[in-house]
Amino acid sequence: MSTANPDRIQEFYNAFVNKDPAYLGTFVVGVTSTGICCIPTCTARKAKRENCEFFSTVGDAMRGGYRPCKVCRPAEKIGDPPQTVKSALRMVAERPDQRVTDADLRATDISPAAVRRWCKTHLGLTFHGYQRMLRVNEAYRSLLDGASVTDVAFNGGYQSLSGFTHGYKSVMRTPPSEAAAQRVIYMERISTPLGPMFAGATDDGICLLEFTDRRMLEKQLATLTRRLDATIIAGTHPHIALLQEQLSEYFAGERREFDLPLVVPGTDFQREVWDSLMQVPYGETWSYAQQAAFMGRPKAVRAVAVANGYNRISIVIPCHRIIGSDGSLTGYGGGLPRKQRLLEIEKSYPR
Repeated sequence: MSTANPDRIQEFYNAFVNKDPAYLGTFVVGVTSTGICCIPTCTARKAKRENCEFFSTVGDAMRGGYRPCKVCRPAEKIGDPPQTVKSALRMVAERPDQRVTDADLRATDISPAAVRRWCKTHLGLTFHGYQRMLRVNEAYRSLLDGASVTDVAFNGGYQSLSGFTHGYKSVMRTPPSEAAAQRVIYMERISTPLGPMFAGATDDGICLLEFTDRRMLEKQLATLTRRLDATIIAGTHPHIALLQEQLSEYFAGERREFDLPLVVPGTDFQREVWDSLMQVPYGETWSYAQQAAFMGRPKAVRAVAVANGYNRISIVIPCHRIIGSDGSLTGYGGGLPRKQRLLEIEKSYPR
């Protein structure tokens, strides 16, 4: 028996036919003719409308008698890389001082083209560009720990001091001798039940949590780096690890509020708006007018809505809880299907 919202069945079927990534995590489709269940972006041959049932979760579909599709693997975390890409990324992590070449990948039966496509699509980098960023990341940490520029260059596998300096500056925008004064945003791609997200952190706290396909993401990142006078590099951070732990609890219905240090550069008005978002109770919604009234600015509804759109820490700062005065869903950078699903998740757990 379908557990998805019956009023949205045609919408879900259209998304399934079009492989729309904005609907990742919002539904699972069971195909009655094959007995399998799939995520919206599954590349297998599409079924006819009358052969489709829609469910809120993979668990619901499996309880309805469906088995997970072997193509899209709906039981696994949405957006996780395929095993071959995981193996390639693991090779890089295990030998940060050596360049993993296409020949190295082929020697382990990994297609370099498949790895390049995945990295470009999901990381916004080439595979070799990702490696360069990780090497610079390792170098930056070593320099902060007191290692000399020369030691870092040659221990990191660089062929010359000038080559290291050039490579470092191309990423960090400053020479390695100025590492101590350089502010860095560590950015990691993480998986969530609603699709992959980019998480960013400085040593002071979380400064970014956005879906990888968010509209105008590049502009958001440019604004963030400018306001913090920081450089983004690929890498994890203890703040991101804590964020992932708390996100898992949130999606499991075990957490109502996040307990994380946040870094939210913006104008005074923007920060006031984002602070007000934190006051919207879990499982409830406010209109933009209610939010403006709460702030003591009842005539600033439009300005409040614009500032909401500049929120760079999705879910944690819950802009998804703001809706139109008529109850309609409006304005969510991650897409309205995800906004709808977040609200459904919060309303499905007892408060």
